[in-house]
Amino acid sequence: MKKQSQKEYIVIGLGRFGSTIAVQLEANGCKVLAIDRNEQRVRLIADYVTLAMCLDVANDETLGELGGRNFDGAVISIGHSLDASVLATIWAKEQGIGQVIAKAYDEKQGKILTKIGADKIVYPEKEIGVQLANDLAFNNMFDTIELSSEYSIGEIITPTDWIGKDLRQLKLREKYGVNAIAVKRGGTLLVNPPADQPTKKDDVFMLLGTNSTLKKIASANAPRKN
Repeated sequence: MKKQSQKEYIVIGLGRFGSTIAVQLEANGCKVLAIDRNEQRVRLIADYVTLAMCLDVANDETLGELGGRNFDGAVISIGHSLDASVLATIWAKEQGIGQVIAKAYDEKQGKILTKIGADKIVYPEKEIGVQLANDLAFNNMFDTIELSSEYSIGEIITPTDWIGKDLRQLKLREKYGVNAIAVKRGGTLLVNPPADQPTKKDDVFMLLGTNSTLKKIASANAPRKN
């Protein structure tokens, strides 16, 4: 069997977000070229990536020095300058890099980067804020995965009045408008759990539904304060 070649990525901008991605990509077996104009950031990451370079990508000539290397993807994570993000994104697209992911702080910045060719826009601060708000609002739901602004997958320990009942008796879709896509039981994940199998005390339900519905279920079954 032919060994799959290592993927190569370029990460431009080594703040917390960019550095984390660069180090994790390398840890996952990829080759990473990490770039920042700050020498200290470059020194700190140099031992954790394939190559780290101190360059100011706001300078067209500097970008030209990178040449036309064939990267599988580029992550543009520049926080100090929209101009630099724009130049880096344009450069990445001109080099024919297949996937260009750019960080943005707001919708306006995201629209600009999208118009010049970024394939995906990420909003780290916004996404972390939404996740934290969901964690606080969903009470005893100890983990949620946001699918969109409306829908999530939430995990909830089996409420007391669900114990011993099977899915047909619980009628989750009729009563709550959610679907049980899996049940965690001990170390086993039961995907599409049998409708006739009674639930147990320590089962963990993975429910798919609207954020508002999941919040209501979590609130209704949250432990009461003394």
